[in-house]
Amino acid sequence: MPGLTYHLKPCGLRRGAALTLVFASVLATAAATGSLPREDDAGTEIKARSVSSTVGSVDREEIADAVADAEADGKSGKDAAEEVVSRSGDRWGAVYDEREYEDFEQALDGSYTGVGISARRSAGGAVTVTGVQPGGPADAAGVRKGDLLRTVDGLPVGKRSVAEVVALLRGDRTEAAEGTTVVLGLSRGGHSWTSTLHRARLTTQPVSVRQLGEDPESAVLIKVAAFTKGAGTAVREAVDEAPGDAGILLDLRANSGGLVTEAVTASSAFLDGGLVATYDVHGEQRALYAEPGGDTERPVVVLVDGGTMSAAELLTGALQDRGRAVTVGSRTFGKGSVQMPSKLPGGSVAELTVGHYRTPAGRTVEGSGITPDVGAGPEAQQRAETVLSGLGGGS
Repeated sequence: MPGLTYHLKPCGLRRGAALTLVFASVLATAAATGSLPREDDAGTEIKARSVSSTVGSVDREEIADAVADAEADGKSGKDAAEEVVSRSGDRWGAVYDEREYEDFEQALDGSYTGVGISARRSAGGAVTVTGVQPGGPADAAGVRKGDLLRTVDGLPVGKRSVAEVVALLRGDRTEAAEGTTVVLGLSRGGHSWTSTLHRARLTTQPVSVRQLGEDPESAVLIKVAAFTKGAGTAVREAVDEAPGDAGILLDLRANSGGLVTEAVTASSAFLDGGLVATYDVHGEQRALYAEPGGDTERPVVVLVDGGTMSAAELLTGALQDRGRAVTVGSRTFGKGSVQMPSKLPGGSVAELTVGHYRTPAGRTVEGSGITPDVGAGPEAQQRAETVLSGLGGGS
């Protein structure tokens, strides 16, 4: 396992929180998850290779002792660790086994080993494919959006939990490597068939860009699904390549976080240096700064909703407090706490809260979220485009 880093992790990976199945052999859901490496005042990554013995309100040795005692009795060390963490009262505390944590970090790198399909369980219990990654194994095999997933390796999925279906698609540790096979039972219309897919190394695309009108100078919509590796640079490039004085509509709806370094890089697209956020770890105060040279003239509107979390809230708060953007939508989720991982005996990892971050104006995000400048519901994008047009950003 690589050196441990501080995390500011959204709630997406918490058990039972999955709303959408992401069949990519990683523990990911519609609430995409993320760990956030910290930066010091000079902008260099802080490596927490020497981890404090106290994690949150629980002493690491207490967790380690519980794991050791459980394993000596032939019980699950991970279950024992989870029991200790649950007693801590930490809202965001979590325990991962070694593989879960490796998958977690791999997903944050913007890549995963899988077949490249996502699906959702309908109210009637059917599992429907909602997306197919272009160029992935599922795409090559002819799987299409709207297909029904009936079985995985011959086992019915209709009555299985999200975790069970994901586990079937992942296979065990020896079976989930790149090049291994998984057999899907599918149906479309009245036709049913099975398809053998080979898992492959796939890269996610967290940032999409498009113009909002046919005019060459029309505003540009930048949608950031998650702040995985490379997302911040993609945002900066999109702003740099935007035509003339065209406005930017930055859509952070349903973005539940990711790498804090990527959110800071994204902020640098709109700021000429300066404070992005402050945070504390065990009472020690630190700060995050944007790089100089960003576009400070182009009109910017940020779209947010209740699914905007963690690193996405950090970026929203920075642009709002610095007067760089008008925010439109509904109040954000309110996830502004910092987690630190600690490796336990047997390879599992415990994460508990060690601090919180604040916006440049000193606002605490945890529990309260960020209230947008302009409230909007289902019509949020239309209202955001109107606001952007009023700022001179085109339409």
